[in-house]
Amino acid sequence: MTENEQRLLTRVAAEARNTLPWGWTSVPAPVDEATVTRAEAALGFSLPPLLAALYSRIGDGGFGPEYGLLPLLDSPPAGEPAAVTQYLANRESGRKDPDWPWPEGVLPISHWGCAMYACVDCRTPQATVLLYEPNADEADHAWYVDAPSLADWLQGWLDGTGWYVDANIGIEPEPWADFRIRTATQAS
Repeated sequence: MTENEQRLLTRVAAEARNTLPWGWTSVPAPVDEATVTRAEAALGFSLPPLLAALYSRIGDGGFGPEYGLLPLLDSPPAGEPAAVTQYLANRESGRKDPDWPWPEGVLPISHWGCAMYACVDCRTPQATVLLYEPNADEADHAWYVDAPSLADWLQGWLDGTGWYVDANIGIEPEPWADFRIRTATQAS
């Protein structure tokens, strides 16, 4: 992890102590390395280092924008499914409904409400954060680039510059051009 990411973790930890998302009464304890390893084994891919550090150094969800980060492997007190559980369910749903495939390696990390999720593309070096907005007419119009990297996404939360902040209404994320490329080979 870079020095900038280390500083970012410090800022996120401070904000997590001071701001709880809706439905959370406290930030759960961080997960241990064995939990990260179990999560990665269930997913079939590694978590980006910054994402793993959020879970292992700050808490098992319960902080971040809007409803906060989902817990990694176990269900939280707020009633949201864990990130791993949601990913596996989305992949299975995509296999059953090929019109709505779920891209491999795209881990939902935060629920926005109305079935929308912030997701980390664990297949990109920068851990691009994508917005999944399934209220569109078709899957091709349901995916957007929320932030070029997880670090940028966290910075937007800390600075109040994310699209979801009331003062930024009208800021529209760009469509995710790689959606069909990333789902073209999905197994049926």
